[in-house]
Amino acid sequence: MRTDGDQWDITTSVGATALGVAAARAVESRREDPLVDDPYAQAFVDDAGMDVALPGTASAQADTDEMWSIMSTYMGVRSRFFDEFFAEATAVGVRQVVLLAAGLDARAFRLPWPADVTVYEIDQEAVLRFKDEVLGAHDATATVHRVPVTADLRDDWPAALTAAGFDPAVPTAWLAEGLLPYLPPEAETLLFDRVQSLSAPGSRIAVEHFAEVASAFADDPGFARMRQMIGVDISDLVYLDPRDRTPEAHLAELGWKTLRVSARDLAVAYRRPLDEDVATSMGGVSLMSAERLAD
Repeated sequence: MRTDGDQWDITTSVGATALGVAAARAVESRREDPLVDDPYAQAFVDDAGMDVALPGTASAQADTDEMWSIMSTYMGVRSRFFDEFFAEATAVGVRQVVLLAAGLDARAFRLPWPADVTVYEIDQEAVLRFKDEVLGAHDATATVHRVPVTADLRDDWPAALTAAGFDPAVPTAWLAEGLLPYLPPEAETLLFDRVQSLSAPGSRIAVEHFAEVASAFADDPGFARMRQMIGVDISDLVYLDPRDRTPEAHLAELGWKTLRVSARDLAVAYRRPLDEDVATSMGGVSLMSAERLAD
């Protein structure tokens, strides 16, 4: 179970979920028509010693192949959405990017960026250290100026971010991907309030919102096999306490113009519809972007 101030590395607690997401991206990247191409995802899985029967491996089984296929499709959908978000933000001149709880996000290495962009990656020390070690061992070269920032999002991460060179006076593109269910309600509220205080007009944010679906995922028997494969029980990691408002409502109150799309509809738009059972379960999952308007 979660506790105040708990810590993790890449194979335990919340860190292991980042490794599971990397495994799903590795599966998606091997498709003939991938929604995302992450050449480093497999390296993260291999170097962590993750004992997972990925599709195409000798230890793979039909039931695990099916589950990875389902999971990788959704991860491909959400990754494509957020990749496009950054392309659109930088196309209109945003030059500062912050990945909140960056985990094993490799966008600083796999996406094309304008030359004058800086990407800040915030996460716990052990997670960032593992990530840097793997990328270094595989001679990965960032395609952008990348600044890792060691901080816990429940602590004073704005101080660590500004100390690393972040400038709150210029527009920023923020990302909260696979993050909110792992924060207690008060920490989620504080997160958006802090983003507000650090965002100049013209800043943008992209958010994955699970709503009450996080509880359904934690209890759904269909995800039991996935919990075994990544070695952690999601129900022990997410905070199921009710939230007083949605991220969309909170950002609107703060003066942001929001745009939301359901994961199910987005998958159809990308011509990669979700498995029907999963689509039904994920009916409340949405991906959204927002822009801070002038004061």
